[in-house]
Amino acid sequence: MEFIGEVGGRDKTDFLGNALALLFPIDWPEPFGLVMIEAMACGTPVIAWDCGSVPEVMEDGVTGFVVRSIEEAVAAVDRVAGLDRSDCRRVFEERFSSSRMARDYLALYERLLRNQRSEVRGQRSEVRGQRSERQAKDYAFLTPDS
Repeated sequence: MEFIGEVGGRDKTDFLGNALALLFPIDWPEPFGLVMIEAMACGTPVIAWDCGSVPEVMEDGVTGFVVRSIEEAVAAVDRVAGLDRSDCRRVFEERFSSSRMARDYLALYERLLRNQRSEVRGQRSEVRGQRSERQAKDYAFLTPDS
C-alpha cells in the first residue's frame, strides 16, 4: 500500500478505476460515504469498516467487503481480486446513479402531489359538509316550529 493523499477531478476517476480496491477505514458514523459510491462507479471494490452507512451502501461480497478488524481487512485484500468489478458498477447504476436519483425524486414528488390532492379533496368534502350543516340549521331557523 502507498498513501497518495488527496486526488480530485479526472485524476480521481483514473486513480479509483485502476485501483485493486478502495480501503475505507472509517471509525465514526459516516452518514453516507460518497467516496464508496465513487469507487463503485469506477467498478472498484471497497473494503470498509462496519461503521456508519457502510452496511447500507455496501453489498458485502459483491461490491467489496465489510470488515470489523485490521485482520479481516488484510484477509479481504487477498479475496478482493475474486470479485467481479462489473458487479460493482452494476450496483452503482441500480442504486446510486443520477438517473436512479431522478426517478426516485419524481416518484416522491408524484406521491406528495397525490397526498396533497387527497388532502384538498378531503378539505372540500369537509367544507361541503359544514356548508350542508349550516344550511340545515338556517333552514330549521326559518321554518316555524310545529
